[in-house]
Order: sequence, then C-alpha cells, then structure tokens
Amino acid sequence: MSTDPFDDISARECADFLDQIVYLLDNELADAECAEVRAHLDTCHPCLERYDVQRTVKAVIARSCSEPAPAELRDRVRFRLQQVRIQITEA
Repeated sequence: MSTDPFDDISARECADFLDQIVYLLDNELADAECAEVRAHLDTCHPCLERYDVQRTVKAVIARSCSEPAPAELRDRVRFRLQQVRIQITEA
C-alpha cells in the first residue's frame, strides 16, 4: 500500500473525472467542465483507457439497438408469444 499522500488525492480526483466521463460521452457537460475532463484525460492514462472502454461500449450498444433482429429470432419470439396467448386464452 502506498504511503504517498498524492496517490490518495490522485485517486479521488480520478474518481470524480470517471463519474464525469459518462456525461462527457452524452454531451451533457458545460464547455468549461468538458475542457477540464478532456485536459485530465490528456494527462491520465488510466482514465483515458476507461473513457475509451465506455465510448466503445456505448457505440456497440447504439449499433446493436439500431440493427434489426435476425429473422430466425423474430420467428421464435412470435411463436413463443403465440404460445403465451393460447395459454392465457385457455386459462
């Protein structure tokens, strides 16, 4: 465990910036805050890595949500919904 007091300050500072990364990615920060977070990312490799991971995950989710489901999956879901309707009707 480190006894350097700057490590604790740096860790707390990074935690604050990591919370703001999500807002930065969603364009929900004021210009001054955005500049501050970007300046931190320019000097902090661990935070930059986290930013890249968050950005990649967000992009994959966005792409996945806009792609249509495969026909086979849609057919299975429709079939299962029909089964549930029949069960409800019979009950």
